[in-house]
Amino acid sequence: MTGQDGAYLARLLLGEGYEVFGLARRGFEAAGADERLRWLGVADQVTILAADLLDTASLVGAIEAAQPDEVYNLAAQSSVAMSWRRPRTSGQAAGAGAANLLEALRLAAPGARFCQASSSEIFGKAEREAQHEATPPRPNSPYAAAKLYGHWMTACYRESFDLHASAAILFNHESPLRGREFVTRKVTDGAARIKLGLERELRLGNVDAMRDWGHARDHVRAMWLMLQQPAADDYVIATGRATSVRAMCEIAFDYLGLTLGEHLVIDPALWRPTDVPILRGDPAKAARVLGWSAETSLETLIHEMVDADLARLSA
Repeated sequence: MTGQDGAYLARLLLGEGYEVFGLARRGFEAAGADERLRWLGVADQVTILAADLLDTASLVGAIEAAQPDEVYNLAAQSSVAMSWRRPRTSGQAAGAGAANLLEALRLAAPGARFCQASSSEIFGKAEREAQHEATPPRPNSPYAAAKLYGHWMTACYRESFDLHASAAILFNHESPLRGREFVTRKVTDGAARIKLGLERELRLGNVDAMRDWGHARDHVRAMWLMLQQPAADDYVIATGRATSVRAMCEIAFDYLGLTLGEHLVIDPALWRPTDVPILRGDPAKAARVLGWSAETSLETLIHEMVDADLARLSA
């Protein structure tokens, strides 16, 4: 619950009148680790339970303590670049962790509704211009392969044990709470530093890759809507618009009155072993069944992130 999506989801659920419990890693230190919850003003309204995704017994204990009506699995080492450096660790968190949580749910709260945060990365180098729920997966990174395992395990438990288990195939979603290891936050933080005279350049790898970027606030609302449906199912959650990394950078730099070409440095060391050239989601099913659509444009998102980084750095 201390990650980007967990914090936004906690705030949404509290607004809907829920009592909210969230998991944190064992050894969790409240000081600093709940920064995102404090940013959203909800840190003192939630209960944090310690559990280990690789220890089913600890998950059963957490579920028995919370007695949940709904369970959302947002846990993963979600940096694709980092997954190449730590493939085994990434696989354990995103893949085995999801399976362990589903098993704990089957044992301790089979009547609860479950949402697995899947990823658009499972599609990899898809042959379709826009990916939907039936697009064949072609994972191109350890993170994507692990997420695909968690995605299919959700379907297995839904079909084998009649659990109300749904998967949200989330395309890229960002916010001021995004970690600086992710490209959008690296860009907005970098642009803010250049504007304030703290840096002179922004170093990036492949700026021609195109992604479907939405706001985490919108995406967690879609996950909540999924669990309000009478039947479990899988949904692509996306804006339907793909933008290159370079164009996303230009939004941030233009907003600050900066010229991107004067500061951008392409660093070959930052390229991934293999990269997906374009991911763009087809959210038609989510619109039709859930009545959901993205409410935040990429321009508004990037401006919000730049403003937040300027405020942090100025403080």
